Amino acid sequence: MTSMAGRIREKLEAAFAPSVLEIEDQSAAHEGHAGARAGGETHFRVRIVSGRFVGLSRLARQRAVYAVLAEEMAGGLHALSVSARAPGEGGL
Repeated sequence: MTSMAGRIREKLEAAFAPSVLEIEDQSAAHEGHAGARAGGETHFRVRIVSGRFVGLSRLARQRAVYAVLAEEMAGGLHALSVSARAPGEGGL
């Protein structure tokens, strides 16, 4: 079985062909909080840079990422922090 981080990576790479993709499992920092479970893999931070985000608003970019990961959100991924940029944009 592929890890949650692995599934996130596979889906985001297929959908956005990113030049930068960083996935950080932050579950350990949320132990005891809502949505946390033994074994982790519930809370992630994603930083992604893709040409497919050119011309999209910040909200549209986040919606696109969440749409790609809808199955994971419904199946155990409790929280996802997304920083999505187009190439050449700062702040990642």
